[in-house]
Amino acid sequence: MAVGSCFCGAVRFEATGTPKWVAHCHCTMCRRAHAAGYVTWVGYPKAAVTLTQGQDNIATYKSSGPATRRFCRTCGSQLFFFHETYADEMHVPRALFEGDVGMAPKAHIYFSDRVDWIDVHDGLRKKGGPTGLANL
Repeated sequence: MAVGSCFCGAVRFEATGTPKWVAHCHCTMCRRAHAAGYVTWVGYPKAAVTLTQGQDNIATYKSSGPATRRFCRTCGSQLFFFHETYADEMHVPRALFEGDVGMAPKAHIYFSDRVDWIDVHDGLRKKGGPTGLANL
């Protein structure tokens, strides 16, 4: 089991089992939402993630037609991402977990949208194009 929380600790959660995937996302929405050059996401089946504290402290933002983001009302930490295309999944920022999640990042997605001030030479697969998932 992997456990995590927001920055202030008001929201806590746990995830069971092995993630479906772990990837670095370079899309403009993730970069802006997290104020970072890219965001590392962990994709779990929805049923694998349980809130253990702070349900009432979570706010929701519809960031695009098919996407919803949840964040902590107190500290503003980005907590969870949901997308209609992946309706059975819950995406959690890797940095919120306190320890190992059982899988290392396997790819960069939306790599075509990356910022020019980060140099990436880690040998991971690079995916991009309009869907963010096409092989480059």
